[in-house]
Amino acid sequence: MRRVVVTGVGLVTPLGTGVAKTWEALCAGKSGIGPITRFDASQHAVQIAAEVKDFQVEDHLDAKVAKHLELFVQYAVAAAGEAMRDAAFAITPENASRVGSIVGCGLGGLPTIEKYHKIYLEKGERRITPFFIPMVIPNMGAGQISIIYGTKGPNLSVTTACAAGTHAVGEAFRSIASGECDAAFTGGSESVVCPLAVGGFHAMKALSTRNDAPAKASRPFDKDRDGFIIGEGGGIVLLEALEHAQARGAKIYAEMVGYGLSGDGYHVAAPPEDGDGAVRCMQMALKDAGMQPSDIDYINGHGTSTPLNDLVESRAVKRVFGDHAYKLAISSTKSMTGHLLGGAGGIEAAFTALAVKNQMAPPTINLENPDAECDLDYVPGTARAMNIRAAMSNSFGFGGTNAVIIMKRFEG
Repeated sequence: MRRVVVTGVGLVTPLGTGVAKTWEALCAGKSGIGPITRFDASQHAVQIAAEVKDFQVEDHLDAKVAKHLELFVQYAVAAAGEAMRDAAFAITPENASRVGSIVGCGLGGLPTIEKYHKIYLEKGERRITPFFIPMVIPNMGAGQISIIYGTKGPNLSVTTACAAGTHAVGEAFRSIASGECDAAFTGGSESVVCPLAVGGFHAMKALSTRNDAPAKASRPFDKDRDGFIIGEGGGIVLLEALEHAQARGAKIYAEMVGYGLSGDGYHVAAPPEDGDGAVRCMQMALKDAGMQPSDIDYINGHGTSTPLNDLVESRAVKRVFGDHAYKLAISSTKSMTGHLLGGAGGIEAAFTALAVKNQMAPPTINLENPDAECDLDYVPGTARAMNIRAAMSNSFGFGGTNAVIIMKRFEG
């Protein structure tokens, strides 16, 4: 099995378009959450979301191409382009078949489905655009990265709810380690700030209704948390086989060393109270990495700000890490970005690589009144410069699907 490293990072997030803007805001503890502007939410119980505010598609894509691509696809393509430039990576006829595109997505083109269903009912079948199906299918993030940039290796879309982005990164890691390809653009993207998604998640009682204080609404591990915030955006990392990266003199953010995946076998939306699936998933990732729990210094937690998730994730971390759980730094960056659903694991893989490279743990903001049972070190309020030998990123999704990846500081 070959060693795999992160050589490029691309981000489109509610904190800003581009790695520099997002990372600066993240470490400064800024919130990307505000009133919904994509539609009139005044009659909705939930009126807040974490929208991407500064994205200019013409900076990333030809306008004629972009108008037929859903936002989640535009975000994936833009993030992949930034990762490619960041890595100074070139796709050529000679290497194209050895470069993959493996991207996670949860709900795909739900806003366009909503739009054209209304058009169909009001104006009939003839008014449905021929681009409708290609716009809405979830695999178009991976597909358009391949089409636009010319990758011809493994092309895969992972649709495992909120674990999709992390599963995608894990599957890309395996493809490169096993020799199926030499490099892959991987991560996740999502954009479903629309009435159906907001209404649907609210019907499940999953969303915060703190409309009067959007920046304070996402409160992972806080006693007063009342649900997650829908976010949007995309995060793509370029993974490469170590020898491939070294042969071209690439800079290296981190080495990817472990991947775990599991199922709860329990409930469509709730984790088991003992965190069994998350426990086994973290243990699998540690075993895959050949690491002991004490080797991990930082965890980018799933940390959704829902009452059950944060409690169960804290319990699971304690079960896996024992006494070392209290020596870990754990942060939920969702406190600032909201929850990007299928795209969450993409931006959080990027954050994990950046944390390892910069030796900096982002904070968990709005943690003002900690839950009594959430008693670990969640890096409250302020980013922390610290020694990060290895870092873990957790993602858990509806359907009881779990994904965990581990990256470590690169050492020759």
